[in-house]
Amino acid sequence: MLSTLARYWWVLALRGVLAIIFGVLALIWPALTLFTLVLFFGAYTFVDGIFAVVAGISSRERDQRWWAAVLEGIAGILFGVLTFVWPGMTALVLLYFIAAWALVTGVLEIWSAVRLREVIDNEWAMIVGGILSIIFGVLLFLFPGAGALGLTWMIGIYAILFGVLFLILAFRLRGQAGSTGPTPASGPAQV
Repeated sequence: MLSTLARYWWVLALRGVLAIIFGVLALIWPALTLFTLVLFFGAYTFVDGIFAVVAGISSRERDQRWWAAVLEGIAGILFGVLTFVWPGMTALVLLYFIAAWALVTGVLEIWSAVRLREVIDNEWAMIVGGILSIIFGVLLFLFPGAGALGLTWMIGIYAILFGVLFLILAFRLRGQAGSTGPTPASGPAQV
């Protein structure tokens, strides 16, 4: 696990940089950030619904349960339309999805850090990132009425902190990259 993380340290660094950029943009344009999130969600569910309907109808000769894909697609299309009709309600539902995602992500990050503890010292950046994710998720669940703009500010600050912590972890793993490779075989080379 450590050798793979160390080999691809740059992926964690890129993830950190993107999180910081997203966080800064969320702080600069909070209303635009929330509106964009809602629009992307609506567009995604609408287009995904269309593809599910097409897949269901095209597989009706091969699959007895083709109608399930069609129903899923119709639901996606409906959710997409409802998102554009009632963006405020979609923003609240999206807030709860983000909160649930943050809680699950935080728990898994802490679990991964504990496993990583077996191979490196001071895995605190990942643990702190997991704790931040959990705090972020709990705050979103506890204070949904704080306002959509407050949500984007929280998302922005969280993204910046998370990005910085992932950059720290990435550069720590970069330092480990040379020491985690396979050990060369001893003795003369076999031909």
